[in-house]
Amino acid sequence: MKNLSLFVLFTIALFFYSCSNQPSSPTRESSSPDLPNIVIFYVDDLGYGDLGCYGAQGVKTPAVDRLATNGIQFTDAHSTAATCTPSRYSLLTGEYAFRSNAAILPGDAPLLINMDRPTLPAMLQQAGYRTAVVGKWHLGLGLGDVDWNDQVKPGPLEVGFDYSFLLPATGDRVPTVYLENHRVVNLSSNDPLVVSYEEKVGDRPTGLERPDLLRVKADTQHSQTIINGVSRIGTMGGGQSAVWVDEDFPDVFTGKAKEFIETSKDQPFFLFFSFHDIHVPRLPHERFKGKSEMGVRGDAIAQMDWMTGEVMRSLDELGVAENTLIIFTSDNGPVLNDGYEDLAVEMLGSHSPGGAYRGGKYSAFEAGTRVPMIVSFPSKINEPKINNALISQVDIYASLAQLTGQQLANTEAIDSQGLLETLMGESKGRTFMLEESFTLSLRKNNWKYISPLEGKQLPTWINNKQVESGLSRDEQLYNLSLDVNESHNIANEYPELLSEMKNKIEEIKQRSERGIMP
Repeated sequence: MKNLSLFVLFTIALFFYSCSNQPSSPTRESSSPDLPNIVIFYVDDLGYGDLGCYGAQGVKTPAVDRLATNGIQFTDAHSTAATCTPSRYSLLTGEYAFRSNAAILPGDAPLLINMDRPTLPAMLQQAGYRTAVVGKWHLGLGLGDVDWNDQVKPGPLEVGFDYSFLLPATGDRVPTVYLENHRVVNLSSNDPLVVSYEEKVGDRPTGLERPDLLRVKADTQHSQTIINGVSRIGTMGGGQSAVWVDEDFPDVFTGKAKEFIETSKDQPFFLFFSFHDIHVPRLPHERFKGKSEMGVRGDAIAQMDWMTGEVMRSLDELGVAENTLIIFTSDNGPVLNDGYEDLAVEMLGSHSPGGAYRGGKYSAFEAGTRVPMIVSFPSKINEPKINNALISQVDIYASLAQLTGQQLANTEAIDSQGLLETLMGESKGRTFMLEESFTLSLRKNNWKYISPLEGKQLPTWINNKQVESGLSRDEQLYNLSLDVNESHNIANEYPELLSEMKNKIEEIKQRSERGIMP
């Protein structure tokens, strides 16, 4: 009897030991075999007209065009903001960036997303997904005063990602190193990394000190520490063994994305592939030089297209493409000269980066946020379709919750509208949609209202007159059905509509719980 009792206790102990040592990542069997994989391709500074399927001239984008040929191509899809950090924040939190005063961050900024805030990747983790971000982050890291030689956290892993391989801020900002999970890659303890946005650190020359060392001329803001022949924003000392080579981005980031897919193919996975291209500095790999007729900006578009195609090919080869939802889009509208004189303006030719729309990155006009968006889902979308529905990237959060059967709390993703049917091809989208730039704008169907800018300096042009700001001391109202170029301000002609749209913006500002926008 005693031996039998020992045997039973041993069996129970063995059972609990085996359970506790099972892999923490879910499998399709342990979650749901019907859960699709999800990939978001998030390109940087890609304009509405910068793809072949959207009418690009002077550059070919066969991989992305192939997505459109077999998917849903949107004509009225929008990033939530006309700049990168706010758009990324809104995509991952389902909230407009103005709620957290999100703006373009310096390279040493603390983590912008509160660790107790619900996020898109955390929601998908709860649904049974393995999650990863690869590429540009630019949402801050740490709690301030980061020691880059130690564990750099909190970061993506603390807000819902299981794996991260990052360009910590942007290509034109220091530190110019890769960050994998919590550690700078290839950093030597004998050569510590120091970063400052307040004073010069290290002995590397700056662009102002040694302009003769530069491969491309930069404005004053971008003329600090020189890395790889390019001056950046901020200064950096040490860390030589960890410094990146810009031309390696396509192979390094694409390789990491493919590795994640390979290791996650037997379970539901979510990949947020956040491109550096076509952000400045534009330094495409040698094999992409001359692939366009527009110089390095066009070549960077061709490079981005190749990266997209490589990930798509990996999905095919691993046999998971059929059950993978792909959302391809951009963080804001286009910009040509954004601090570096790389001939993007001079070599533009007949190409129109914003398509038929006015403005671009930073602008309150339509090209500031109207971006390309393509949705591919082979097992659900069988015929190509042009979709004219009004939709915002802030809606991706609630829409993916619908897809994966997750119930959102009333205080979660409060600005996100569940538009899964729209993503799948249904033509009905939003009626009202907020757009953020240096001011707030509102769409009501094809009506566009731009709030006046008060109490601040009023730029008319941005970046050497390449992008119109769209800002004014006066209220602006446009009928995009008749005036796609936003040339005729008719605010004085429609006082009731003007009042309705102003009140709607105030209603959105005051919202603290989920409320479906009509």
